[in-house]
Amino acid sequence: MGSDISMVNIYIMGKKYLVPDSLTIMHAMEYAGYQLVRGCGCRAGFCGACATVFRIRGDYDLKIGLACQTKVEPEMYLTQIPFFPAQKSEYDLQELKPTAEQIALFYPEIYRCIGCNACTKICPQDLKVMQYIAYAQRGEIERCADESFDCVMCGLCASRCPAQIVHFNVGILARRLYARHLLPPARHLQNRVAEVESGKFAAEMAELVKVSKETLRNLYAKRVIED
Repeated sequence: MGSDISMVNIYIMGKKYLVPDSLTIMHAMEYAGYQLVRGCGCRAGFCGACATVFRIRGDYDLKIGLACQTKVEPEMYLTQIPFFPAQKSEYDLQELKPTAEQIALFYPEIYRCIGCNACTKICPQDLKVMQYIAYAQRGEIERCADESFDCVMCGLCASRCPAQIVHFNVGILARRLYARHLLPPARHLQNRVAEVESGKFAAEMAELVKVSKETLRNLYAKRVIED
């Protein structure tokens, strides 16, 4: 190993490992010999599957981050939370109404919020989580949907909530309600769906299923992207 590589001690599930300080937590775990078959997801900071809690020796504060984005630090004690067992209600979106009462029917705990803001402080996306819960309480569906739009469903907000609120599920319900019942339908999308249903692209699709994967990759890479 070259002398220009700086190494640091980290602890995975209590066991000590020496890893390069340039690695992310995810890469450090793999460097240490762990084979990640879950809790790794997209590896690009979008899916929220690699939520990680850690503490630095000598610091009482628990810290959080996505393992694919957070770099290791000396004396880092860490563990991943690839899935948070939170309540998830089932519903038929077509039958719902975009109201506070509708959200409260499935997630009544939103009214137990004590305003501690722990959910916002732990969010790795820096979302104003407590704020979008307040919007949900007031039935401001569009504002709740907008404020929670970048949520990656990692579950860390719910893990710290003393009121047992499942913030990320509340947020996705608000976004679904907004998209289904409040957002004006996109005319160009409606036109394209009508074209597909009319069989306009049937011959082209029939040809595509016959080509090789390499041809498909090239076609995808050269596709025209709308502004």
